Amino acid sequence: MTLAAGFELSGVGLHTGNFTTVKVLPAQKSSLADSWRYFVRVDLPGKPAIATHVDAVHQTTLSTELASGEARVRTVEHLLAALAGMGVSHARIEIDGPEVPLLDGSALPWAQEILRVGLVPATQFKTPQDPTNSLTLPKNPLPKKLKTPVWVRQNDAFVAALPADELRFSYAIDFDLPAIGRQWYSWSPDRARGQEGFRESFMAEIAPARTFGLAHQIDQLRAAGLIKGGSLENALVCSPSGWLNPPLRFANEPVRHKILDLVGDLSLLGSFPVAHFVAYKASHHLHIKLTRLLSKA
Repeated sequence: MTLAAGFELSGVGLHTGNFTTVKVLPAQKSSLADSWRYFVRVDLPGKPAIATHVDAVHQTTLSTELASGEARVRTVEHLLAALAGMGVSHARIEIDGPEVPLLDGSALPWAQEILRVGLVPATQFKTPQDPTNSLTLPKNPLPKKLKTPVWVRQNDAFVAALPADELRFSYAIDFDLPAIGRQWYSWSPDRARGQEGFRESFMAEIAPARTFGLAHQIDQLRAAGLIKGGSLENALVCSPSGWLNPPLRFANEPVRHKILDLVGDLSLLGSFPVAHFVAYKASHHLHIKLTRLLSKA
């Protein structure tokens, strides 16, 4: 499915602090891949395209960055989670800078726009601007059921994909700060009602969850050239005495946001295998390591 019409959103990137505009446009069904979502850096000479596939991942420091040659686009996970969660398998994403805007720190603004414009079969579109001959993109597998467990770990953190009868995402986090503490959440999209149930479940349970950070890490991260665009308007910030910018949208909003990040990173497979994805204290780095293994399974 693709968008019935395009839309655009603008804002500041979390890490670069750059103001960028993103246009999410319909894309035609391609013979190169079952899922055909890709970025176009319209601000660069030749307007290079960047595939949303795990093979295009360039780095994973506090976000997921994709690259094609010298062209890069950073912090793609919230937008990609919204596209996958809302059932958009084909989209052309034009961006005029190096980082997707953070907006309110969640996937909800993207999901709301997708819901507003609606979806149609990708076969209805014939868009000659699609770079069908310029992108190097492995053929994404059709949805399939995972047969054997796959996992990666780093110290006590891990993320695993387990055989299951339904698609499910479960996540646990553990922070010393009392306002966060230990949290666990398990989400299974309502596939019994098809893609409509998936969309409604994603919008209600996952899309609104905002990114979060720890107050004592802010100066260190900014000194490292990160989170230049972060603020109390686009991220939840926690200190030993509590949240600096309440209220939360959910009591367990942080762990729900980790599921959002996981969905966005796994969307680089093109489609989700039927499996139970379980993570504990994981990161974009571990998410992508698992995604790479699954892409070769």
